[in-house]
Amino acid sequence: MKENEESKEQKHHHGKNREKTHTPTERVSLLKRRDKKSFSCTQCKKSLTCKHSLNRHMRIHTGEKTFTCDQCGKSLTGKQGLKVHMRIHTEEKPFTCDQCGKSFTQQITFRRHMRIHTGEKPHECDQCGKAYSWASSLKDHLKVHSKEKPHSCTSCGKSFSRLNILKRHQKSHTGVRNHMCFKCEKTFTTVEHLKQHQRIHTGKKPYMCSYCDKRFSQSGHLKRHEEEFPSSIRFM
Repeated sequence: MKENEESKEQKHHHGKNREKTHTPTERVSLLKRRDKKSFSCTQCKKSLTCKHSLNRHMRIHTGEKTFTCDQCGKSLTGKQGLKVHMRIHTEEKPFTCDQCGKSFTQQITFRRHMRIHTGEKPHECDQCGKAYSWASSLKDHLKVHSKEKPHSCTSCGKSFSRLNILKRHQKSHTGVRNHMCFKCEKTFTTVEHLKQHQRIHTGKKPYMCSYCDKRFSQSGHLKRHEEEFPSSIRFM
């Protein structure tokens, strides 16, 4: 009877051991999960896989910059950041676009550039659904909804949502016309106005009426033309 009880206890003990046994893959997975739980940033709660990664991440919050460029003295937070920065001095551009041949120093800049060719627009406005290729473009667009106009003209006080619009506006005060037509040497304050003018020489009319197929060189001319059609046609 005792032998049977001892045998049962041994089987139960072995069963427990079998439950604790993990394959090498499972052990690695468990260690990774433990690591993630062990190394968390106290500032933003981000979890990292090892102490070295946590120390490197903490420099974002502390502002510590331990890697210094021996060419210009600029300091950076990480070794990889210094490596990328050095390409400014070496003029190394290892990432080349196979569509247009343009080269880049950073992979992230290269990926953003590729959206020009692919048409990818991953940044979508949650207010109106309009999509953009770059986060910075979406950020600018959101000011349309918030009515935020942080850029003010020092000459007349007029405010604008985007810095590039302010710069374009300021030329109306300075009178600077640094965009010249090489056909007739006429000058313009903005590249957009130059392009519109050049269509006089090229005859290009990229804007086509939705109702009669008539074409125009400027979008404003098209808009005025389409407004001449009765609403019964325009809102069919």
